[in-house]
Amino acid sequence: MTTKELTYDELDVRIKDIYELMGYGDSLPDTAVTTEVDAMLSEIRQWLRPRMAFFVTRDFEGFEVGKIISHQLKKAEAYCFFVCTAGQEYQDFMERASGHDSTMPEGVGEDMFRAYLAHSIGSALVERCADKMEEVLQAQIDKLGWHRTNRFSPGYCGWHVMEQQKLFPLFRGETCGVSLTDSSLMMPIKSVSGVIGLGKDVRYLPYTCGLCNYADCYKRKKR
Repeated sequence: MTTKELTYDELDVRIKDIYELMGYGDSLPDTAVTTEVDAMLSEIRQWLRPRMAFFVTRDFEGFEVGKIISHQLKKAEAYCFFVCTAGQEYQDFMERASGHDSTMPEGVGEDMFRAYLAHSIGSALVERCADKMEEVLQAQIDKLGWHRTNRFSPGYCGWHVMEQQKLFPLFRGETCGVSLTDSSLMMPIKSVSGVIGLGKDVRYLPYTCGLCNYADCYKRKKR
């Protein structure tokens, strides 16, 4: 098992990714928005501690990942299971950023723009954490002359989200503080988990959005 805690600076967050997640595409938001983004990033950088955990195994029995992922993994010699998270600290920050007060009626006292901004930044943070996890993984498999596939997560590309219930026990509790609800939602929310195929004959490919009918996939939105 490989585990690692990162700092904000180690993530090397890309501002353009945040703007894309906010729906701006290749356009630059107005000054009011960019100022708010910069202020929130400055606010979180001192205490943010994203975390990753992953391990490599040759066993992939018992998972039903669907045709798309099965095709991508068919030449794999081993598999990397991973969990990455922006952390409970960020979950708490998101709740503070929304101004939500559980003693007040729904919608009262909430700052919807800050909540949306915190949500978008959180998505960018956990994606960068997963990117950094892949860098650490690649350094390990380089010694074997192996390559890696894309990373695939339950809930996407035909892999049912309830398969999280099979994946998490494999970590034997070392999930960076991430837990599952009964409906397989990860908590903290800004977390990702999944599998990467490894081996000499696997390839990293563009995400095959043309083969998938999941319109809300974050990978589709970025393209």
